[in-house]
Amino acid sequence: MELTLRELRDEDLPLLFEQWADPVAVHMAAFTSPDHMERDAFERRWTRLRADETVLNRVVVADADVAGTIGSWGEPGEREVTYWLGRSFWGKGIATDALAAYLSVERSRPLRARVASDNVASRRVLEKCGFRVIATERGFAEARSAEIEELVLRLDDPAPAE
Repeated sequence: MELTLRELRDEDLPLLFEQWADPVAVHMAAFTSPDHMERDAFERRWTRLRADETVLNRVVVADADVAGTIGSWGEPGEREVTYWLGRSFWGKGIATDALAAYLSVERSRPLRARVASDNVASRRVLEKCGFRVIATERGFAEARSAEIEELVLRLDDPAPAE
């Protein structure tokens, strides 16, 4: 499978919103905003992200199909990475390959990530790329309407994916 990362295009937004609004994916992500499922809020969020010079976002393209997004934000020493793939792209190694490729673009270290503790697949993606659990926190997961456990992971040095 050929995987590339590229800049976001306006024509990507409708498909990305479909991926973003998938209830199964939302449940797995857990920590979403209250307006997560609203199209206008989605577009406002992307307008803000695209205008913010501290945010580094890329679209994940797998065999010419938009598979999702990956990005990072925050001040040096506190930057966090996040990714979101459409469910039809899960379980194929795309997230791991995308994160490994992204880490050659996003060179800030340390780099943090957060994942719901029961999101085993996403945790595994992060660990394959060198992230290690450094803390466990409890927080309110909007998508689940409950407080859940969240893992905080950190990447200190670049590490190749397995």
